[in-house]
Amino acid sequence: MDRIRNKSAAALGRAIEDGTLDPIDLAEFYFDEIKSCNVSDRIYARLMRERAGEEAQAARARQKSGTRRGLLDGVPVSWKDLFNTKGIATEAGSALYRDNIPMSDAAVLQCATQAGLVALGKTHMSELAFSGLGLNPITATSPCVNDAGAVSGGSSSGAAASVAFGLAAAAIGTDTGGSVRIPAAWNDLVGFKTTSGRLSLEGVIALAPSFDTVGPIARSVEDCALLLGALDGQDVRTGTPPDLSSLKFAVLETVAFDDIRAAPARGFDQALARIAAAGAKITRIEVPAVRDAMALSGVLFPAEAYATQRAQIEAAPERMFPPILDRFRAGRTVSAPDYIAGWAKLRQLRAHYLAATQPFDAVLLPTAPILPPNVHRLMEDSDYYVTENLLALRNTRIANLMGLPGLTLPTGVASCGLLLQTLPMSEARLLAIGAAVESVLGQALT
Repeated sequence: MDRIRNKSAAALGRAIEDGTLDPIDLAEFYFDEIKSCNVSDRIYARLMRERAGEEAQAARARQKSGTRRGLLDGVPVSWKDLFNTKGIATEAGSALYRDNIPMSDAAVLQCATQAGLVALGKTHMSELAFSGLGLNPITATSPCVNDAGAVSGGSSSGAAASVAFGLAAAAIGTDTGGSVRIPAAWNDLVGFKTTSGRLSLEGVIALAPSFDTVGPIARSVEDCALLLGALDGQDVRTGTPPDLSSLKFAVLETVAFDDIRAAPARGFDQALARIAAAGAKITRIEVPAVRDAMALSGVLFPAEAYATQRAQIEAAPERMFPPILDRFRAGRTVSAPDYIAGWAKLRQLRAHYLAATQPFDAVLLPTAPILPPNVHRLMEDSDYYVTENLLALRNTRIANLMGLPGLTLPTGVASCGLLLQTLPMSEARLLAIGAAVESVLGQALT
């Protein structure tokens, strides 16, 4: 149905609000789309049809009684397969968690349910969330909407694919080094990484808790703002988007453009030209602290990830995809003094970064310097797998290291995103700026 297909979550919520769309019909539409889609088994790990039906029926009753809980009440979304779901398997894309049945929902899922969102099902992901590619021969590799032979990006691979292929109105994923923003960018969607600590991680299978964050993937910035509010029960209002002519942007040149491929460079340049044409002030800056922080990645991320999942991994390492196992085990050689010193250094570098970027409303950079890689080549060429995975996550990792929120927007060039970063805990401001940028890039939906 054209009134549903490829519409934003907010648009669907408005249709429910005015009585022209029934929540039960909406949920059934998505289940019908999932059933008819020839790649849905590579996107959804499992569906939650009974739960979705009950939630849609309750949303219908609230609409009829005038007691809706918000604009997204009755709107169906998908959930990455590391959010605990009561009575439904949560396996984190890994055989290590096969048949793991939680006793309760993750805290953010509880909030979303209270806000009236309808949970469609659990989406495939990179194994244990430790890859930016989305390649997962253990469970399933989700497809990219722009290239049937390419990965969709990870680790929230199925999350992005569920929205891009029209199998959910929006998706909830996680981001430790880029796992919301990369798949969103490669599938021409909006992806929103929150500041570490902004949303609860209770009931979320952990990768590296110091860096793990929860965030939505959707078709518009408005959707992301509404979803943020639904995930923690707060009313997130961005207000009227600011006039771009009143804003100052910094283009981060340190690291972010190294080895960038032609298409991402073109997408970024075209987006930047539109922003400049709208009157925004743009300054190119170097921030040496970024390069120094990137050098700490090989200490901080693997050490914490291995410590977090060590018991599960070493109980049955043969059940893992070898490149992911190798990446985790890189953390076991990191010494405690090196890890502690690394964090002390990172805190200093964060202060330097914030001082350098404080004068600007937002920092701009390409979301990823590469396009989504080919699945077959990733499986056949181990060196290619390593280099592409590190490149995919390089730019997005900056926000994780610096403790920032990040928002990726489509540029109009397929699978190429524009990444905006602001100061820690400035989600509402970032979303307002993002809405202004979205309007000049021509991506906003109604």
